[in-house]
Amino acid sequence: MMQVLSIQNCATTKENPSSGKLIVLTGPSGVGKGTLMRSLLQRHPELYYSVSATTRAPRPGEVNGESYYFISRNKFEELLAQGEFLESAEFAGNYYGTPREAVLNQIQSGKLVVLEIELAGARQIRASFPEALSIFILPPSFEELEKRIRGRGQDSEEAIARRLQRATEEIQAADEFDIQIVNDDFEAALQAIEVALFG
Repeated sequence: MMQVLSIQNCATTKENPSSGKLIVLTGPSGVGKGTLMRSLLQRHPELYYSVSATTRAPRPGEVNGESYYFISRNKFEELLAQGEFLESAEFAGNYYGTPREAVLNQIQSGKLVVLEIELAGARQIRASFPEALSIFILPPSFEELEKRIRGRGQDSEEAIARRLQRATEEIQAADEFDIQIVNDDFEAALQAIEVALFG
């Protein structure tokens, strides 16, 4: 696992009120993070959404450079070795990582920067940037989460089993985060995120 570079100097302070802030949104696969994020960005275009890099194949409708930067495993490992990721994690056999430079530049320019990342990456960010606001999205029930994952129709039974096993472990980590929001009613969950970000 890569060393996460400290970005403490980018924290919002009274001496530097124009500094931006980092917001971390995480939760288990299938909980609706991506859908919530898309709606949040439509309502608040002033937010800077950090596009992650991944080695997984694009899903239908995903656009390179907007949904993710889709890159090869070799390229990812090369960038990782060069310290180009703020955080990185392996999930369901694929790498995910947050490009470092763009995020730091946006924070320093005063933007609210939102990361939608997996639990391992969120923990790395919290360790290196404790001032970040961390939000954990929970499903209304484990049964509903399984229904959502199966409803995607994109995963094999083996992949679904892996995602559900991982989700069980991830849900147990919810208390590590500043705010927990249950995505039962979509609009209510979205409004709860807005309150967390904007008061």
